[in-house]
Amino acid sequence: MSRTNRKAAVVGVGHTDWVGDWARVRAGENPTDINGYAAFAFIDALKDAGLKRDDIDGLICGPWNPYERMGELLKLNVRWGDNADAVLAVLSAVQAIETGMAEVVALVYGNDQRSVGTQYGGPQAMGGDAFLSYVYHAPWGLTSQGALYALMFQRFRALYGFEESDLGHVAVAQRASAQHNPNAIMQGRPISLEDYLGSRYICEPLHLFDYCLINDGGVALIIAEAERARAITDRPVYIDAVGRYDLNENATTLEPRLTEFYRPAQQKVAEQVFNRAGIGPDDVDVFQVYDSFSVHVPLALEGYGYCPVGGAGKFLRESGIGLDGKLPTNTSGGHLSETYMQGWNHQVEAVRQLRGGCGSRQVEGARYVHYSSDVAGKAMSIIYGN
Repeated sequence: MSRTNRKAAVVGVGHTDWVGDWARVRAGENPTDINGYAAFAFIDALKDAGLKRDDIDGLICGPWNPYERMGELLKLNVRWGDNADAVLAVLSAVQAIETGMAEVVALVYGNDQRSVGTQYGGPQAMGGDAFLSYVYHAPWGLTSQGALYALMFQRFRALYGFEESDLGHVAVAQRASAQHNPNAIMQGRPISLEDYLGSRYICEPLHLFDYCLINDGGVALIIAEAERARAITDRPVYIDAVGRYDLNENATTLEPRLTEFYRPAQQKVAEQVFNRAGIGPDDVDVFQVYDSFSVHVPLALEGYGYCPVGGAGKFLRESGIGLDGKLPTNTSGGHLSETYMQGWNHQVEAVRQLRGGCGSRQVEGARYVHYSSDVAGKAMSIIYGN
């Protein structure tokens, strides 16, 4: 398979004040709405890139941000646009650049999930029966994503001897990384493995610290055609490879998740992105994993070949995913301890690690960052390089 040839690069990243947003909402304030968060992040990303509004000729909005309204608010008359989640937004931007549909694409996302009381569990989770596949299982009591991942983890640990304490290493490592991140909501609140094991179950065997945060905020990225990117900045972060593979057969019955834990799709995507980037798992310096639940991390370690099938527990115990581990993972704290921006904050951290500006959490000499998103039977990945 051919290398992506670095046809596109990230030239700017921005986000709202997640810590301040968290404090204001908890105090009963409602500083802005979903589109306002996206707009503030866009302004921050423009400043980071050193661009003007008129330089933007493509716009991708997060799933919940109306495209036309965001274009109106941002005063952008672009020649190409779309709506997408975090990983698909990057994939779509690359495709638009490769096909000549756009040259400089803004990706903007806002979420007011905490201030408006979005439900991710119960019979009306995310709009009830008409929305996400997990609500199809309400007759069996599976009305939350937490219940699904608890069920996955039960089978996973029964098959491979994976223990609750092994899973605890994920939450503990990510919380430790957050202590080095001034943008992390959970900075200043370290936890130990004993704290993890002593915390209450939310949906057994998943503990409180296995669940992501629920908070407001916004994120924006600006991706440009490679030659244009080099003219914009002396620190472009290239998109070396993108990949996707879907498991649609029996997807709404949970079968792809419960029997093989996304693994067939992950293995297909691993082949795509590693071949296209011309690297392998041993070359990856930082791993970023979509972590609405900690369970995603061991599944991704095995699925993408960072350890053998059945070897995630040993890898977490002995090799480690912390800043001093063999494979630093979710180095900003991820969704569990930095902010829950539905994968968008992981892209920001990937860029910052490759720019080399992460202070005490910087992975020395980082050259490649692998981002993985495995949700609802879909496996998608990005390899970023400097």
